[in-house]
Amino acid sequence: MNIAIITGASSGLGLEFYKEIQKEELDQIFIIARREDKLREHAEKFGKIPTRIIPMDITLKENIQRLQETLDSEDTNVKFLINNAGFGVYGSVMESEYSLQGAMVDLNVRALTEITSVVLKHMKENSYIINVCSIASFVPNANLTVYSSTKAYVMSFSRGLRQELKKRKINVTAICPGPMATEFLEVAGIDKGVSKMFDTLPTTKPSLVAKGSVKAAKKGRAVYTPHVLFKVYRALAKVLPRSLLIPFCKC
Repeated sequence: MNIAIITGASSGLGLEFYKEIQKEELDQIFIIARREDKLREHAEKFGKIPTRIIPMDITLKENIQRLQETLDSEDTNVKFLINNAGFGVYGSVMESEYSLQGAMVDLNVRALTEITSVVLKHMKENSYIINVCSIASFVPNANLTVYSSTKAYVMSFSRGLRQELKKRKINVTAICPGPMATEFLEVAGIDKGVSKMFDTLPTTKPSLVAKGSVKAAKKGRAVYTPHVLFKVYRALAKVLPRSLLIPFCKC
């Protein structure tokens, strides 16, 4: 049974990935998020391919174990793993709640790593892992310090894992979008006027990011950065000293 697994599928980019992946030859799609009502709503509205709704918090170890048991008990071949779940919190480390900082690390780093490890045992050649990274991974962003650090981990993890899986012909792509019209900014506390940088940066449609990401993964790309401005930013981050860029990347 060929399947796709999408985390953080209840809204925003995760929902767009769910709609985009309907174009692939799959037997079933697993959609994972905490909000069961949203998952059911999306499956009923957009589910052309049979969809399994898995409402759970992936930061809980018992839920990762439950997913592992589900995959182990069935004849599954995971063609696509889309690690989309994640969140950010705006503000300095000193002034932000320590529990929120830790929660970002739990979801953006630990849960992504554990799910990938579990799912890899059920992937064969010509399969794809798409890890949702961010332009924040290129240079540390003050006031998004922990978030940008978690995304730097996702970038390193994706590149290293990609090298490990080359012989198995499983491609890993880190996608690095800029701001999008999703719930991210609201959850992060970045309202209009809070951050001059976010007020001026161009936004990208989540549907275009999802479409471009799947296309890039199937082409074997290591990194996909939507929007020409952010491609230039990524190039600059490779050649210019971090000490020069960090002051300009304060959110």
